[in-house]
Parts: sequence; structure tokens; C-alpha cells
Amino acid sequence: MMIRLETFTGLWSMAREINDRRTGQRATLTGTCRFSVDETGALRQEERGVLHMPEAAQSFEAERRYLWRADAEGIAVFFEDGRFFHAFDPNATAPHADHACAPDAYSVRYTFSNWPDWSATWCVTGPRKDYVSVTRYTRQTAGMEGCAS
Repeated sequence: MMIRLETFTGLWSMAREINDRRTGQRATLTGTCRFSVDETGALRQEERGVLHMPEAAQSFEAERRYLWRADAEGIAVFFEDGRFFHAFDPNATAPHADHACAPDAYSVRYTFSNWPDWSATWCVTGPRKDYVSVTRYTRQTAGMEGCAS
């Protein structure tokens, strides 16, 4: 199957594991991710969930937004404010991208081999950061939209 920008449209269940290699702490986030088409034909990605931090015995509501657009590489991802984040080819053998945000470095590897289930693995390093974040996305079936968190 050829994966294109519009292939992501819809509601996804999301499960994220964050492993802080510097402190040894682990956190999880569970929630939903919705990709919806905007007036320009781009996809608005909206993630919402609950971040659980067991070591701190705390949970937080979390959300973030990005904008995805088709481009020559395949898909270009932008921050909510329009700044470029990264681009990747979803049909490459091992889709990946890097983003430098001095003094930190972000590297992502996407896995689409079990489509429509897919994942994004981020490795983040810097003077005060050293963590791996793995997010798994599973398409929600029709009729489940009212169950979104």
C-alpha cells in the first residue's frame, strides 16, 4: 500500500513510552491523535492524552499540535506556529528525519510495516536531555469517535 498524506486522516489511539536515559525514569502517555484536513489541504495533527509519571506519582493532561503537508520528500511536518520541524518519506524502507534545535538534537524513525498500525521513535540528546520516546498509533474503528479522550 502506498502511504500518502491523506492516508493519516482520522482518529487514532495513541500509546507513548518515554525512557529518560539520564535519570532512569519512565513515563507513559495514553490518548488519541486526530488528523483532520484544513482549508489548505494540509492535515492538522492534534494529540491529547494523560501523561503518567510513576516516579513522581503524578499524572498530567497533555496535548500538542502539528501541521502535516505533502511535499517533494513525501510529508513535511511543521510546528503549530508554522515553523518547519522535519520531513520524511513514508514509503522509504526506513523512514527517518533529524531536527537540530541547538543545543539539542532530535532524530525520528517511523515504522509503517504493520499499516495501519504505525509508530514513531524519537531519540533526543543534548546537554540536559537524553531520552527515547516511542509512540504507537492504532486507527480507531468507525463508531469509536465518541470514545476519544
